[in-house]
Amino acid sequence: MLKRLFSRASLSVVCLFAVVLVVLMSACGKSSFTNPKLQSLTLPQSQVAGFSKIEHIVFIVKENRSFDHYFGKFPGTDGATSGMTSNGTRVPLTHAPDSTPFDIGHSHYDVERAVNGGRMDRFDLVENGTINGYMLPYTQMSEADIPNYYAYAREYVLGDRMFSSMAGGSFPNHLYSVGAQSGGAIDNPSSFQSWGCDADDNVKVQVRDAQGNETLQYPCFDFQTLVDSLQEAKVPWKYYAPPPGEVGYLWSALSAIRHIRMGSLWNTNVVSDKSFVADAESGNLPAVSWIVSTETSEHPNFSTCLGENWTVQQINAIMRGPDWNTTAIFVTWDDFGGFYDHVAPPTLDNLGFGPRVPLIVISPYAKHGVVSHTMYEFSSFLTFTEKRFNLKPLTPRDIQANDLLDAFDFNQSPRAPLMLNTRTCPNNGGPAFATSKHR
Repeated sequence: MLKRLFSRASLSVVCLFAVVLVVLMSACGKSSFTNPKLQSLTLPQSQVAGFSKIEHIVFIVKENRSFDHYFGKFPGTDGATSGMTSNGTRVPLTHAPDSTPFDIGHSHYDVERAVNGGRMDRFDLVENGTINGYMLPYTQMSEADIPNYYAYAREYVLGDRMFSSMAGGSFPNHLYSVGAQSGGAIDNPSSFQSWGCDADDNVKVQVRDAQGNETLQYPCFDFQTLVDSLQEAKVPWKYYAPPPGEVGYLWSALSAIRHIRMGSLWNTNVVSDKSFVADAESGNLPAVSWIVSTETSEHPNFSTCLGENWTVQQINAIMRGPDWNTTAIFVTWDDFGGFYDHVAPPTLDNLGFGPRVPLIVISPYAKHGVVSHTMYEFSSFLTFTEKRFNLKPLTPRDIQANDLLDAFDFNQSPRAPLMLNTRTCPNNGGPAFATSKHR
């Protein structure tokens, strides 16, 4: 049986622990958190008591889309339909193709170039940002392109202040989704085959320490993650991801955590993404799940339509299964992918934030048709889970991250599922991912 939500007394202990840890880390030069907006939200006691209704938490992590690229046209959001370029010209965000003709730069240095000190006006200068006059970063989808994502956003909660945790690409941001840190990694490793602890010996990743010094290191870390906390507390969990040899294995974050990748949990708790639907439909989902995918990840130049269909299939499986009434689903994208966004990311420390990415919160207890303007990052997922299962925070990030609870109303009757149909996609999903240079 899952643990009941901790009492007020234990909440006080956790809060005291958080304050002490932040003070100690600041004194040791390990933290530079100064943003007053990043404080945990306080809910009425009636809402806190209802938190125990959530017995299953699912994190669906897709690839490489900015908020304005997907939801800049969504009503009620802080969205944009035009953007500034490096020559001072404002241009319209033109229609994005379902499958892009090529990938665009989204490395740490592409982020720095595009953000330009908060001016958000150099997306045309990222790698492949302008080719023969075509500026792929300045494109966006409309409701006709992603109708099911719009349907979820209208029915549940859409976040327009969700920032990628790291000002960089997929590898460090996926690490934040499990550990509230990246081990200092600021970019993707120097390989397109494998990124973690089973990468070739010559594979390196750029790592930045608290003082700003950068070194090249093997992309295998050994920091504690949320799965370690869950394991210690005997809270069931699984990480659903493509296995070694498949394209999406790059995004299997736990492959970069040495004691997981080289330990027994790799064989028992890290499972194929293809097993998620069956687990959801049969009521065999663990308390906490992560899921990433391959050709359906929406990473350029994969098809957005095929990616949306895959997401619908996973969510429909949850809604058909016996666990819908006790589930919270968080759908997000791991980094901006080089696409334009007009909101300058706050500077929290020397690693983040990166540009905004979409976030959709789906649950029978999610509020109806709300656009949340609360600031979130991937560590917010950990904060939500830690509070639900009375787990200690891991880093200053999940101590200070907003906890996503304002997206829920636990006093409402559980809402019926929203079953959606998949669509027929154009061009059979577009060109092969092998033509893409980035990840």
